[in-house]
Amino acid sequence: MRSKERHARLLEALNAGEIDVDDLARRFDVSASTVRRDLQHLSKNNAVRRTYGGAILTAHANETTLEQRLAVQGKQKQAIARAAIDLIEDGDTLILDAGSTVAAFGRLLQQRRLRIITNNLALLPFLAKAPSIELVVLGGALRTTSMSTMGPLANEALRRMTADHAVMSADGVVNGRGLCEADLEQVALKSLMMQQSKEVIVLADASKLGRAEQMAWAPLPPRWTLVTDVGASEQQCKRLADAGARVIVASVR
Repeated sequence: MRSKERHARLLEALNAGEIDVDDLARRFDVSASTVRRDLQHLSKNNAVRRTYGGAILTAHANETTLEQRLAVQGKQKQAIARAAIDLIEDGDTLILDAGSTVAAFGRLLQQRRLRIITNNLALLPFLAKAPSIELVVLGGALRTTSMSTMGPLANEALRRMTADHAVMSADGVVNGRGLCEADLEQVALKSLMMQQSKEVIVLADASKLGRAEQMAWAPLPPRWTLVTDVGASEQQCKRLADAGARVIVASVR
């Protein structure tokens, strides 16, 4: 297991309350000293706080802004967006979540014939000009970090609509838990987006897989599609596939 994947799984385990070094070493089939080095690395990044015999999670991670997220893993996000386009047919109705990878995906839809329901305000300057897109914007409270809407007004509007696909983003994707986010109102809307759609498509680069830094969760349906990049390990993809995901790995140009 590579150190990057092990760090993500350590955070997942700590989020579930598992803090004992020896138990973690047995679980990951590594030495206790390796776990201690991993925890030391994570503590330097302020993800965990060391305790006697183990560690605990610090307060949930500070959320980055949309501009900051757009600058990270740019090639991977573009590759994921291009791969996801093949899952969409003209005439489909899509729900587009907020988030930088979904924004990259949405910009590729301008020449398609679609109905799009979205709370992703960053996409409006692009989609509003598209000649064959019927655009429905969910109202609600503005969330400036992601340039999106959420809250009771967005939820109530969405309950009146259904879609062929919900195209989702997340701060983290964890087997058996779902999509990780910083805010309970975010996950309430995300959960509703997935409920109102026939198919759920999650766009997440490899750094998001197994990541559990935030405190709120939107459970995934029994069957869903993950589009990720070549940085995802075979073990990560297999665990998610075993849990019901159809995994598509996008090639980065």
